[in-house]
Amino acid sequence: MELIRKAEEKDINDILKLLEQVNLVHYLGRPDIFKPNTKYNYDELVKIIKDKEKVIFVYEMNNKVVGYCFTIKIQHLNNNLLTDIKTLYIDDLCVDKEYRGNHIGESLYRYVLSYAKEQDYYNIELNVWELNKGAKAFYKKLGLTPLKTTLEQKI
Repeated sequence: MELIRKAEEKDINDILKLLEQVNLVHYLGRPDIFKPNTKYNYDELVKIIKDKEKVIFVYEMNNKVVGYCFTIKIQHLNNNLLTDIKTLYIDDLCVDKEYRGNHIGESLYRYVLSYAKEQDYYNIELNVWELNKGAKAFYKKLGLTPLKTTLEQKI
């Protein structure tokens, strides 16, 4: 059975395993920036799951979480420069390496897109690291386009 739903505390161990996979891509690509760790720990995930401004969606297959999408509501109310639009920021999206190529990531993204439309968000934003060629191609295929670029000069 396959299901996309909001994450629950019972999912945290599976989510942590996926976070390890994501970080490994980043760590191997830029060990000068990334540590061999996970973005969040167990206690932080408990807090995120309870936070109404952040939603983690999971893709469950046979009672196992094989993918996730972390989202954060962003809105700059009464900002001098930015309009009051409501943005759904994708903080992280991952599919277990054993399940990639089965359109799970696309299903998760489409589900989040539908959720954003239902909740009257203006847009979806995310960051993708230049080193992650697979993710860049994945998002391009889904129709995402660059909004801004972060540049660096190592010194």
